[in-house]
Amino acid sequence: MFADRAKIYVRSGKGGDGHVSFRREKYVPNGGPDGGDGGTGGSVIFEVDKGLNTLTDFRHIRKYCAQDGEDGGNKNCRGKNGEDIIIKVPEGTVIKEFESGKIIADMSGDNSRFVILKGGRGGNGNQHYATATMQAPKYAQPGQPAKELDLFLELKVIADVGLVGFPNVGKSTLLAHVTNAKPKIANYHFTTLNPNLGVVDLDNGKGFVMADIPGLIEGASQGVGLGHEFLRHIERTKVLIHLVDAASTEGRNPIEDIYAINKELEEYNEKIAQRPQVIAANKIDAIYPGAGEDPIQKIRDEFEPKGIKVFPISAVSGQGLNELLYYVSDLLSQIDEPPTIFEPEFNPEEDIVTGTEPYTVEYDEKNNEYVIEGPRIEKMLGYTNIDSEKGFIFFQKFLKDNGILDELEALGINDGDTVRMYGLSFDYYK
Repeated sequence: MFADRAKIYVRSGKGGDGHVSFRREKYVPNGGPDGGDGGTGGSVIFEVDKGLNTLTDFRHIRKYCAQDGEDGGNKNCRGKNGEDIIIKVPEGTVIKEFESGKIIADMSGDNSRFVILKGGRGGNGNQHYATATMQAPKYAQPGQPAKELDLFLELKVIADVGLVGFPNVGKSTLLAHVTNAKPKIANYHFTTLNPNLGVVDLDNGKGFVMADIPGLIEGASQGVGLGHEFLRHIERTKVLIHLVDAASTEGRNPIEDIYAINKELEEYNEKIAQRPQVIAANKIDAIYPGAGEDPIQKIRDEFEPKGIKVFPISAVSGQGLNELLYYVSDLLSQIDEPPTIFEPEFNPEEDIVTGTEPYTVEYDEKNNEYVIEGPRIEKMLGYTNIDSEKGFIFFQKFLKDNGILDELEALGINDGDTVRMYGLSFDYYK
């Protein structure tokens, strides 16, 4: 079964809750708070596994959850951290947020390990909230809730050169002959359902990676057959080798085939159709002299004036392959561009909606301070490490975006006034 796409659900571990407790020891009648912190939840991590080449495993397992952190204990005991969950994917896997289709990460190039959801931070125990005026705090911080995402995984093969052509023209045979790949080969259409990769080693040391892209058919750009599944694998390639059956062993016209597939490439992605292209006129060992007009010359007359070089080859015997491969190697050396890496469009740390729970903003006349409370505030304090500059700025942005700063202004807050949120106090400055 062809498997280069998958939908999965991932969830990070919840942070353990902070603990509320007090020292109760002999000879210590009024012991202070000793509630321990909660453990950090496990993270969801993607890693590239060079031994994988499909997303087949995700057809069987679709739910991946990291372990929750343990709650804190008494006697300042910190909860145990939850274990991370590591998800192995083939190189070239693009991870997208399912609903929007926006790219989160491209597991290519240097990006071989990516933390997609960080585990929830453990909550502080009540020992952190003791002050000179509040020596027995009965509040502990809850752990940061788990985060969850529905993901869409899409494999886009990484190769320098892509082999394209109609089914049964000899792409798998060519790949097997010139590389170390061992694709399944048989004399019927769509033998190849998964893209096969192989490394071409040349004497001058200028090797390259070649991918046998499964056979295309007319209408592929509209998703006919397995069109979209196959076409996406060409997106990263720099050069295309267009393989045709020059001998017309199945009665097909090779020139018409080239135009048909180029049309599919252009309709799917115009940039792909503009990539450097070489025509490999295959099965010359099945062309018999004296059988009429030379089919190789007809292909040359049609395409070489357009700057597309034509090489007569036999993928079975190896005839003409050296000339083809060295020409492609020279083409690659003239292309000075990095491989296509798809840029992130969605940041789970910032773009996951944290909820619409209520909150209150009030002025406490007795203590002369402004109090912000409610489930949404409590959760955000759990989400955010306000001890760091980045975390504090993120929390300020949250207060502004949710209109909380406007409400403080409406209550008449001034610079230097105190704002309290669940045992944490801040001086307000505009």
